[in-house]
Amino acid sequence: MSRKAKGKRPNFFENPEVDRVLAIIMAVAGEVSVLRDRLDTMERLLDSRGVLTRDDIEAYRPDDAVEEERQAWRSEYLERVLRVVHHELESEASGESRQQYEDTVKEHQKELSEKLT
Repeated sequence: MSRKAKGKRPNFFENPEVDRVLAIIMAVAGEVSVLRDRLDTMERLLDSRGVLTRDDIEAYRPDDAVEEERQAWRSEYLERVLRVVHHELESEASGESRQQYEDTVKEHQKELSEKLT
């Protein structure tokens, strides 16, 4: 179950877009921190049980197939993380402006509001 704070989010910067980006970065940083702790736990357990040592992990060199698989995953991951930036660049390249986007959103909100009343 997802938990959310009620009420309006506080703004720390003059530009609310900066607050959104910071929120995304902090969410990713939190995920990386959790992953780091879990990886550390796995390494310690493997080492203590004699399955492999931390030196084994440090010495590991992936072959070309593994590197290819990792690169594919990284590309897909970065595409997901940067999706909003890619969409914005595509919109700019096709001649769409931020104002057109906002006008379209307002128009749809108005239409929806009229349908609900």
